[in-house]
Amino acid sequence: MIKNTLSIIGALCIVVVLWGLYIIEPAYHRFSSFDDKAFDTYKLLAEDILKTGNAVEATVWKMKVEDDLKVADVEEVMNFVANEHNIKNVGELPLYKQVEASTGKPFRFMKIYMFCNALTAAKMVSYSDAFSAYLPCRITLLEDKTGKLWLYSLNMDLMIYGGTPLPDELKKEALKVKKIILDIMTRGASGEF
Repeated sequence: MIKNTLSIIGALCIVVVLWGLYIIEPAYHRFSSFDDKAFDTYKLLAEDILKTGNAVEATVWKMKVEDDLKVADVEEVMNFVANEHNIKNVGELPLYKQVEASTGKPFRFMKIYMFCNALTAAKMVSYSDAFSAYLPCRITLLEDKTGKLWLYSLNMDLMIYGGTPLPDELKKEALKVKKIILDIMTRGASGEF
């Protein structure tokens, strides 16, 4: 009786393993066609989600602005750096003013700056319409609840590395935009012209 029970358990284990392989193999095969950096990108994303408990927090870059800098200082440097890289400031959304107008109460500083190179944007949307959700590149200057200024932007790594490899020319453009946005943020946060 024990021998028959163990045989049944063994057969069930084999069935479960084969069924698992049947389910997992297509996903594994698909994932193996992803960009070489996809696994590391998703690993970091998962680690950040587990650390913060916040998926949104895990998908952004953020940089603390030097304490001695004012909003006008950060704006001036960001626009200078954008011009240096030949990327246009295509709009600004002073959301804190809208909150104040809607509530009649003061609200901490929160303004979104939109940067774009139209030709790069056209290439990205020509590849996939979904890329339009990332356009234009946005950087938020935000005063936190303690009065400190921070810069936030979407982490572009999922867009660049998260699926099948981008065509070489498009990947080169995307990496260039990533470098520019990080430069705007880094120098804006430090006040470095």
